[in-house]
Amino acid sequence: MTLYRTTFGGETFRFADLRETLAAASPLRSGDELAGIAAQTGTARVAAQAVLADLPLATFLNEAVIPYDSDEVTRLILDSHDAAAFAPIRSMTVGGFRDWLLSDAATPERVTALARGLTPEMVAATSKLMRNRDLIAAARKAPVTAAFRTTLGLPGRIGSRLQPNHPSDDMRGIAASILDGLSYGVGDAVIGINPATDNIPNAIALIEMLDELRQRHAIPTQSCVLTHVTNAIEIMARGAPVDLVFQSIAGTEAANAGFGVSLSVLDEAHDAALGLGRGSVGQNVMYFETGQGSALSAEAHHGVDQQTLEARAHAVARRYKPLLVNTVVGFIGPEYLYDGKQIIRAGLEDHFCGKLLGLPMGADVCHTNHAEADQNDMDVLMTLLAHAGATFLIAVPGADDVMLNYQSLSFHDIAYLRNTFGLRAAPEFEAWLEALGLIDAGGHLPDTDAPTRALIAGAA
Repeated sequence: MTLYRTTFGGETFRFADLRETLAAASPLRSGDELAGIAAQTGTARVAAQAVLADLPLATFLNEAVIPYDSDEVTRLILDSHDAAAFAPIRSMTVGGFRDWLLSDAATPERVTALARGLTPEMVAATSKLMRNRDLIAAARKAPVTAAFRTTLGLPGRIGSRLQPNHPSDDMRGIAASILDGLSYGVGDAVIGINPATDNIPNAIALIEMLDELRQRHAIPTQSCVLTHVTNAIEIMARGAPVDLVFQSIAGTEAANAGFGVSLSVLDEAHDAALGLGRGSVGQNVMYFETGQGSALSAEAHHGVDQQTLEARAHAVARRYKPLLVNTVVGFIGPEYLYDGKQIIRAGLEDHFCGKLLGLPMGADVCHTNHAEADQNDMDVLMTLLAHAGATFLIAVPGADDVMLNYQSLSFHDIAYLRNTFGLRAAPEFEAWLEALGLIDAGGHLPDTDAPTRALIAGAA
């Protein structure tokens, strides 16, 4: 390991290794304080950022924050690195790469071509040198498309997950929430249920209900019951109509083991889902959720800061060319992201890192009720993410998930974003909405409730 040092403000700062430098350079957040790895002062933080700025990007190919021999995520990152894609920026420092990303020379074509040449530690380090506006500006330059029954990530569009959770998995309650969301044009990314009871028979019943509803109304979207990936493997073996396979993932082998998964298990699930061939416009079949603090909560962070670990989780997702990846940015709690300011910053970081690594990145713009945050903070973050080019956002009835007991976005919020920014739904879904009269030719909701009433009558 290399000792990094700098003199700043007349004081000399020493950082034992790359891991310590990255942690000290992170904007303040409660999770890193809980782990005992945050910079002790603002001056120390700026000093660490100065060290990072002068580091060659190639440093991250030679010094791993978690040893290669003891972590399969590290092995994945280094073994899959594309040297040819990295070549155009190989001579840059972290600070130089940050400046280039914000320059006119960094066109979308050039930025997206770099994805396989970037490691998560590179993009995490770069994000630590950026203000919020920089994260937005750079992420806009990294469009990513993915497809299954709808095409997501196209310019001028923003997708949405319709999340109709119910505290007892009541089918009628779930169906009512789905119809409510569809009436607001929500659900082009996925109709995804977190089951209150996570077992195979219950998941199959929910999957079959979603598929029957989709087929009855010829809805061009995909469904997902967010059961554990090992359940999904068995469910597919039983012949249930699985569209997307879901799993929460983290940035270390040990944290993933805490979720009950490994790369080999994810490989098996990915292969099984591809074998079903259920997509119509594409075959991106995986859906992943991540979140800053997950490795720390599992006591599997190895002294690495939570934002760098989040980016490493993105490297796991990238292996499977997913349809959807979202950070559940405020869900884990104030122990990891204390207040609205930290949640907003983390959401922009996660989106930036995911997009630069080549992921169709979205977010659950959310907070728990014991965090120092409110819906005004979520309004700010969703607006910034829409401007930054987020692939999709999650929406629940009334912005209140009554099963998971946290606050997210509402169906109305997706309509606000589309109206305010002139954004549209996925083209296949948009055509369906327009054909039913649920939106007009300009993509706006109609003045009458007649189309919604007709949709409800057809579902009865």
